[in-house]
Amino acid sequence: MYSPAHFEESRLEVLQGLIRAHPLATLVTLSADGLTANHIPLHWQADGSAFGKLVGHVARANPLWQSTEPSADVLAVFQGPNAYITPSWYATKQEGGKVVPTWNYAVVHAHGPLLVKDDPRWVRAQLESMTTQHEASRAEPWAVADAPREFTDRLLQAIVGIEIPITRLQGKWKVSQNQPAQNRASLIAGLTEQGHPPSTDMAALVAAHSPS
Repeated sequence: MYSPAHFEESRLEVLQGLIRAHPLATLVTLSADGLTANHIPLHWQADGSAFGKLVGHVARANPLWQSTEPSADVLAVFQGPNAYITPSWYATKQEGGKVVPTWNYAVVHAHGPLLVKDDPRWVRAQLESMTTQHEASRAEPWAVADAPREFTDRLLQAIVGIEIPITRLQGKWKVSQNQPAQNRASLIAGLTEQGHPPSTDMAALVAAHSPS
C-alpha cells in the first residue's frame, strides 16, 4: 500500500482498535486460479506475539480454506471511516480557488499465513467469543447456547475455522494531515454539519490527527 509518511499510522493500539471496531475484512488470498477476495468478519485476539492474530470462519463450500497457496501470506484489509471531501469546505478556496476534491479514509492491512482449523470445538469457541463480543451491548444478549445443541452441532459441520497469525501490520490514516490548519478547521466544521455518522466519525479523525 502506498502511504506517504504523513499518512502512516503505526501505533499498535490504534491499528488494533480499528480492526475491533470494523471487523468485516476483505481477505485477499492467492490460489492456482490467481487472486481471490472474500468478505469475512475477522476478530483480533491477543496471543502473546507482537501483533496478535485474526480468527474467523468460512463456509465449508468456500474453496478458500483448501485452495489458498500455503507458501503465500494472505492480506486482510480493514476499512474504517471514510468520506468524500469537497473543495467547498476548504477555507483557502477563497484564495485563488486552488483546491480539488479528495477522499479521506482510515485503513489497516494485516498480513500473515492462513491456518485452517477444521475442528468443531475450535469453531464453536470462536463463534461463542464472536457472539459475546457483538451481543455485549444489547439489553438481552443472544448466546450460542440459546439455540438447541443438536441444531448448532449440525451447523458447525458446514463451516471451517481460519486463523491468521499477524506477521505485519500497516495502517494509513489519510485524514487531511497535509492541509493547513485553517482548512482542517473548516473541514471539521463541514463534516460535522453533515450530521451523519460517517462524516462525524471522519471529523473526529481529522481533529485527532491534526499536526500539533
